[in-house]
Amino acid sequence: MSQGYAVTNPATNEVVESFDTFTDEQIQEALAKSHEAFQTWRKTPIEERAKIVSRAAELFKERKADLAKIEAQEMGKATPEGEWEINFSGDILQFYADNAPEHNKDKPVDVPGGKATVRRLPVGSLLGIMPWNYPIYQVARFAGPNLMNGNCILLKHAEITPKSAAAIEEIFREAGLPEGVYINIYADHDQIADIIADPRIQGVSLTGSERAGAAIAEIAGRNLKKAVLELGGTDPYIILDAADVTKAAEEAWVKRIENVGQACTSNKRIIVMEDIYDEFVDEMVRIAEGMAQGDPSNPEDNQYYPMSSRSAAENIDKQVQRAVDNGATIRTGGELHETAAYYTPTVLTDVPVGSDSYYEEFFGPVAEIYKVSSEKEAVELANNSNYGLGGAVFSDDTERATKVADQIDTGMIHVNLGQYFSPVLPFGGIKNSGYGRELSVFALDEFVNKQYLYIND
Repeated sequence: MSQGYAVTNPATNEVVESFDTFTDEQIQEALAKSHEAFQTWRKTPIEERAKIVSRAAELFKERKADLAKIEAQEMGKATPEGEWEINFSGDILQFYADNAPEHNKDKPVDVPGGKATVRRLPVGSLLGIMPWNYPIYQVARFAGPNLMNGNCILLKHAEITPKSAAAIEEIFREAGLPEGVYINIYADHDQIADIIADPRIQGVSLTGSERAGAAIAEIAGRNLKKAVLELGGTDPYIILDAADVTKAAEEAWVKRIENVGQACTSNKRIIVMEDIYDEFVDEMVRIAEGMAQGDPSNPEDNQYYPMSSRSAAENIDKQVQRAVDNGATIRTGGELHETAAYYTPTVLTDVPVGSDSYYEEFFGPVAEIYKVSSEKEAVELANNSNYGLGGAVFSDDTERATKVADQIDTGMIHVNLGQYFSPVLPFGGIKNSGYGRELSVFALDEFVNKQYLYIND
């Protein structure tokens, strides 16, 4: 058996605990259990499902401190950020417990000659492939709507977050989910392909890299399985003007350094008007240089934490060095720890637009800042991306910012705020950022059979 799943503390690069990858026999057993459980779960009244999902929401919130400690050890998230994530995950589950019963009601349709009803029926067992950067939240936004729809879930989590994966399964079971409705599996890449191909699996949802999304979409397409993909982003963050440049820089930095820059919707391209650009860059450098290396399990003010793994830190270092080779300038930072996963907060300017580095996603604590001379140039730069996930536009004139925001090609766009978090709003992107939507009632529409029943008069 493989030892691919392991808890490796990124602050020390030491392996804390290992988990065996499932055997092929264990995978088949999980598929059989899931398929069997679906026969009962699909018939469970949605009000009963809601009670279980609501109880799971409560349990996540009750155990937020313990779960946050696990995240800190597995992937380096500061415990306050982890607790916020887990609280939000509980809110997401509660949103679906509260709203799915009404949304999923049968809808009568007026047709001549008879009676018609559109019914929303579960489709079966689904495979979820989830990433390490938000180990609880990513699962909650996939599991919440699909459990309420009456589907069953096989959940393949990231290899570096196996302890979070096990804790999630335990909470759902304790909340009252029948055996087999939610199964955590430690699967390898070959087994994932086999699972998607299995006729007992009706769809797959992946949150991850563009490369992973392309691979999963290919397998899903070959097997005629629906997929929902939430992939990467190089979100534009446009600052048209700012009466208080220091405050603008501080807000931009908080957004960029959140989760050590390892967020799909992080402000990876900060686009600033030329009249405030120099001052803004100086402020960003000042803030970055004022941060000290910290322990995510015992966080303090003005600290930065390790990236999720040593390999992630080495990769961001290589990306920054490639950007410099292409002509970019490191204003501060750009230093890799000797052995652990720490990478000093970095401010990067002068990345040549159109270069390979420009189009890459910097998934780490690197603030890329671009100078523009007009709104038109800002919009063109913002839309010059292979991705289209989120973004934001800032101005002391809200109307001005809104007019610019209207021209940005993304699935989500904000005015005078880096990002708004709510279960009510749909999450997802366009272009290479993927397809499908999570969160909101739209997530209930992704893996459901919208069947019509017609009764002839």
